[in-house]
Amino acid sequence: MELVLDKFHEECGIFGIFGYAEASTLTQLGLFALQHRGQEACGIVSSDDGELHQYRSIGLVADVLGEEVIKTLTGSSAIGHTRYSTAGKNTIDEVQPFSVTCQHGKIAVCHNGNLPFAEARRRELERGGAIFSSTSDTETILHGIARIPAKDAVEAIKKVLTDTEGAFSLLFLTPKSLIAVRDPRGFRPLVLGRFQGAWCVASETCAFDLMDAEYIREVEPGEMLIIDAEGLHSSMPFERKPVSVCTFEHVYFSRPDSTIFGKSVNESRHKMGKRLAIEQPCEADLVVPVPDSGVAAAIGYAAESAINFRQAIIRNHYVGRTFIEPSQSIRSFGVRLKLNPIKDLINGRRVVLVDDSIVRGTTSKKIVEMVRDVGATEVHMRISCPPTAHSCYYGVDTPHRRDLIAANHTVAEVADYIGADSLGYLSLEGMLEAIGLNPSTTCSACWTGKYPTLIANGKAA
Repeated sequence: MELVLDKFHEECGIFGIFGYAEASTLTQLGLFALQHRGQEACGIVSSDDGELHQYRSIGLVADVLGEEVIKTLTGSSAIGHTRYSTAGKNTIDEVQPFSVTCQHGKIAVCHNGNLPFAEARRRELERGGAIFSSTSDTETILHGIARIPAKDAVEAIKKVLTDTEGAFSLLFLTPKSLIAVRDPRGFRPLVLGRFQGAWCVASETCAFDLMDAEYIREVEPGEMLIIDAEGLHSSMPFERKPVSVCTFEHVYFSRPDSTIFGKSVNESRHKMGKRLAIEQPCEADLVVPVPDSGVAAAIGYAAESAINFRQAIIRNHYVGRTFIEPSQSIRSFGVRLKLNPIKDLINGRRVVLVDDSIVRGTTSKKIVEMVRDVGATEVHMRISCPPTAHSCYYGVDTPHRRDLIAANHTVAEVADYIGADSLGYLSLEGMLEAIGLNPSTTCSACWTGKYPTLIANGKAA
């Protein structure tokens, strides 16, 4: 069975580089750094002497993109993708980058985000004779590019994306150029860097750190970058729209060593923890993070509350996504493969558990049980974001609203379900203030239900 803790799943990670002799090697390194954004599959397309070379497979970067594979991906430009499916199935046909040959030449693409109206667009294209090889929403973009009249691939991309609603940070690769595009609302992050004279683009700055590349700046919402032999060319070809960056990038998705939307993720989480201690104080002996994403917030909570911080729950980082469960009767077996409390730290003490979010509540319930089982006299849960009560349509794999525990239960009812003595969430205002983002430029729909666009069922957002 699959071992997945009860979390929102990271969307996808993308990386591209232009003008470096070993482009596929650098892309492999970039994907290593972005592995947290998707563990199902990965792939690379490189460009060499007018040809695009592709390799895609199910699995982790370390298992899939080995030395022999990288040798086949020759050329001085490449794009790569690491995937968690937010739309479509999980088969080899869905693995990106996709690569096609059409009237505008050879084009490859990889995508981080989600297109809420892709299914309707897909049906329209199929009625016109289009044949799809995957269930991915990204493929509708390629079909649009292949069909639209334009002088070249760049013009075709502009035309198609002008009429595309939703969240998209996209990398396109042609035999002569690397094209990076971020949707006008800027839902998902995308950053620009420089490595030994080559330009590189990635979902997060941590990909640049791994290879000692220089972080230059964010790709702006609505910006298109064309990188070719003549250099870097920037344009803003799309209608301006209200910026709506995804706040959850700072709460959970991004690595703490990244800078996202111009803000340090680690600093944001530390400040969220401090604000949480002010808003939701607790008398206790220990502050314990739920690893790994709860660590920075727990440090902040402990510092503000003057309660001792201890990493009293250990995470096993060597457990894969799948395992064989020998008996369904072994309680909490799946969670214990990844998380285990330290008895001598917890026994006889009042514990504050700090985590980033509660989705269904199933994992939180098992963690509280584990902490009680090793002797905690009280267990208090503190969450460094507001109650998550709405689904996401912008590139995050979230359960249906009926499965989100906060959508259907009060805070007291959730506390009772997970078995905590108390439960406290950070307020929306406190979270945004801690991150330092302007509320008018953020998407907080998973907490408020106020969507910045129309969504797939046609209701006003």
